[in-house]
Amino acid sequence: MLRWKYISVEPDPTDPPPKPPRSDLVIHATRAGRQAQEVWRPLTGNIEARWAARFGEDTIARLRESLRAIDAQLDPALPDCLPILGYSMFSAPGDGPRPTPQPRPDRGPGPAPEPVPPSGDLPALMSRVLLALAIEFERESPLSLAICADVLRILDEEGVRVRDLPALSGVSKEAISMAMGVLGKRGIAVTGPAPDGSRWRVARLTPKGRYTQKKYRERLGAVESRWQARFGDRAIRGVREVLEQLTGDQARLAAGLEPPPGGWRASLRRPTTLPHYPMVLHRGGFPDGS
Repeated sequence: MLRWKYISVEPDPTDPPPKPPRSDLVIHATRAGRQAQEVWRPLTGNIEARWAARFGEDTIARLRESLRAIDAQLDPALPDCLPILGYSMFSAPGDGPRPTPQPRPDRGPGPAPEPVPPSGDLPALMSRVLLALAIEFERESPLSLAICADVLRILDEEGVRVRDLPALSGVSKEAISMAMGVLGKRGIAVTGPAPDGSRWRVARLTPKGRYTQKKYRERLGAVESRWQARFGDRAIRGVREVLEQLTGDQARLAAGLEPPPGGWRASLRRPTTLPHYPMVLHRGGFPDGS
């Protein structure tokens, strides 16, 4: 937001130190930032209305009800959106899963700011539930759910052309490069010339990678089973049934992927698949890693 000049970060004019620590700086929305707020504030409601029209009001209402049943039992400190993936593409901060950091106490004068209640918007509910599942999965996994669900999932021991990985996974070349770097460093996957002697480079699983892939599927199934016991089979089954219905209707789902003419996405090749887990990267925050 600083780079795009949506915000400014400056010292508090009432703060006496000449060089206050970064944590004491004050964030202001710029004119461009205020314009952006005016644009995006109604978007969630507008898009939810489109979804209700496209998929049916009852379908979206069932999805919201099931998500709320789960969200009501989650940590209220979870954000209303999926965070930018950290080191090794984990959802939790730091190298691997760690507890969500708590807000620092207010060190300045006056009362501490009131906590912002979680949003009940559909994107916030989906993001909070998915993030909670990812964090629980990653507490027990040597790899992030993003890498497992998007990249490890599509690899095999025979080899997949590196150029085909973005289309198969639904994430960008930059995201693939980051994920393959992690997999290669840990001896889970390797890249090299194709066995048939063609000019294409291929990515393939090592024996350790094949075992890791198998454990990923088992671990994810175990987390889902625990969630059924914790949150109730009705809520978990309700979310799964609606999401299977939404993702199974590819034509209706794809109707929301058409970019506006003149935008930068209009010049890109239309995706043939969506990520199994959104890879939100520092490059811009888009969930396909672009």
